[in-house]
Amino acid sequence: MSPETTQQAFALAFEHHRAGRWAQAEALYRQILAAQPEHAEAWHFLGVIAIQAGQPDRALPLIRQALALQPDNPAAHTNLGEACRRLGRVDEAIAHFRRSCEMKPRSPEAHYNLGTALSEAGQREEAVTALRRALELRPDYPEACNNLGNVLQALDRSEEAVAEFHRALQLQPQMPEAHNNLAAAHAKLGQWREAAAEYQRALALRPDYPDARYNLANALRDCGRLDEAIEEYGRVLQQAPRSADALCNLGVALSNRGQAGEGMVYFKKAIDAETSAPRYLSNLIYALQFLPDGGGARMREEKTLWNRRFVAPLRSTWARFENVPDPRRRLRIGYVSPSFHANAVAFFLVPLLEAHDHGSCEVYCYASVRRPDAVTARLRKCADGWRDVRTWSDAQLAECIRRDGIDILVDLAMHAGDNRLALFAHKPAPVQVSWLAYPGSTGMEAIDYRLTDACLEPPGEAVEAPGEKLDAFGEKPVRLPDAWCCYEPIEEFPPVGPLPAMTRGGVTFGSLNQFNKINEDLLRCWAKLLAAVTDSRLVMICPEGQAQARTREVFAARGITPERIECIAQRPWREYAELFTKIDIALDAFPHNGMTTTCHTLWMGVPVVTRTGATPVSRAGSSLLHAVGLPEWVANDEEQYVRIATDWAADLPRLAELRGSLRDRMQASPLMDAPRFASNVEAAYRGMWQSWCAEHPSSIP
Repeated sequence: MSPETTQQAFALAFEHHRAGRWAQAEALYRQILAAQPEHAEAWHFLGVIAIQAGQPDRALPLIRQALALQPDNPAAHTNLGEACRRLGRVDEAIAHFRRSCEMKPRSPEAHYNLGTALSEAGQREEAVTALRRALELRPDYPEACNNLGNVLQALDRSEEAVAEFHRALQLQPQMPEAHNNLAAAHAKLGQWREAAAEYQRALALRPDYPDARYNLANALRDCGRLDEAIEEYGRVLQQAPRSADALCNLGVALSNRGQAGEGMVYFKKAIDAETSAPRYLSNLIYALQFLPDGGGARMREEKTLWNRRFVAPLRSTWARFENVPDPRRRLRIGYVSPSFHANAVAFFLVPLLEAHDHGSCEVYCYASVRRPDAVTARLRKCADGWRDVRTWSDAQLAECIRRDGIDILVDLAMHAGDNRLALFAHKPAPVQVSWLAYPGSTGMEAIDYRLTDACLEPPGEAVEAPGEKLDAFGEKPVRLPDAWCCYEPIEEFPPVGPLPAMTRGGVTFGSLNQFNKINEDLLRCWAKLLAAVTDSRLVMICPEGQAQARTREVFAARGITPERIECIAQRPWREYAELFTKIDIALDAFPHNGMTTTCHTLWMGVPVVTRTGATPVSRAGSSLLHAVGLPEWVANDEEQYVRIATDWAADLPRLAELRGSLRDRMQASPLMDAPRFASNVEAAYRGMWQSWCAEHPSSIP
């Protein structure tokens, strides 16, 4: 083949290649190489065809041969880098992309490719630099904007990421990936409504976009649009019927809509679909508490299964501890939680951590925080050691805790969302404790103690299931004096206003608890109360759609007309806090009492009538009311619950007097005495440590 013929053949091959006729192009490239083995571009483009055909392993020797013949070909370095990247050989890819940038420093594509590979290698700050350089060279580069947004998102710089995704969409509005990524950035910022809108835009452009559909369902759930969320989860499961995440989150959405029993079905399906992930079984255990029977005997069965699957296999790996068994020395206390940020748990965590005696305790926080905020910064100042561990494996975190020499490790999440109970199964500290997420037991053999109090678990009375003592199952209870928690109103609340009934002409009852705590038995009880109190009404948190319709049906069936029930959907904090000013008497949920909500309610001058049961979560209200000196508001059964509420509703002057004094009463009570509470907790830790030292004696006098 003459040089002229070779040139003509290559031009024809390249034309076939650009038109997507790869077979014809490859045949011509090979004919050229048969006649002229040193034709570098033929080798190069054979490799490109292999990459395009999804065979990057076949591309490597072809493009390497091209570079051996023509070392200074930037395009060949770029394509060899891409083949390496697709094979997971990211370091090699980066080296080739860097070489391409050196040869062609004003190529935006070269810097884009380098930034993409650097991001995949976890070198995100360098990736930002490379992608910003690509955009300097080519401002109208939507793919670079999109990838830069992804890198910024991974660096927890979500607001900057949002700006880059918007920039990408200004350049290319029909880009479903950018809409999906923008939605994810909004979700990370807690902007669920904005996230849902962007996921919907992504799906309008690409209906078969499974990630966007699943994420849309999550966003709809998190912004309270439960009916729509449940429909979207159903569509996800049509395509992926064994998706454990979708099954589990559908269970959560149903539970949040007040259908805890139906939710259980999907929690169980998620567990069956993914037996090796502890979070699905944890979700089931946590959700059982919301059933009318509080979980019953099934609670123990599921906790036993959790231990068998996730603790027993690790028991033989538990290490011997090198902690010095001195009962008097300064203790290293470690707290593990995803909740070191503004959320329900923080109202109890802030007062303890800020009141700790650092002379006797060295405090470490192991934080798995998705969205750090001002509360995160406040809590961080309380710690002698702070570790951001959200991306760490349980094994990595366990090793870190051992290196830190933690004496007492405290789990603050229990079986609630984003928990790290699997970490505790590694037994990284000599003494392990559960506390705070909710009253009760994890049932985990690797955790030694749980903090509680005598109201939550009266000695000899508390039961996990009929006939089974809590003390005989899971952690050993350590009953704190006064109360098991301490509250501080860390958010801005409105002032306590006058009693609404004085001007409205009738009593307003209220429940601002999450709707997953509400069940039909409770609604029927409230209907009985409304029937007994003339001109009374009820304000309650209830999601829009089916949940509100079913709730109104329960009341209507008992003669309570619709205008007496005000169902309020999820709303921002300031609007939520204002709702307390409309309520005269609050009604606690049962069997899962309110905790943070009850404290907010009392702080706003609104007394709460509660009912006790057999499990710790059904005694939370009793614990709080005893702590503030209001035991007369605690009922033991439904009849007493209704009677307490009706008696107080009939005496408005007395109710108004209580409202005006309740905030001062709270501040003077053990429930808001942080130094006292911290001292009680530290004494409990010291007792646990002394017990461990007694079991592990040393020569220390």
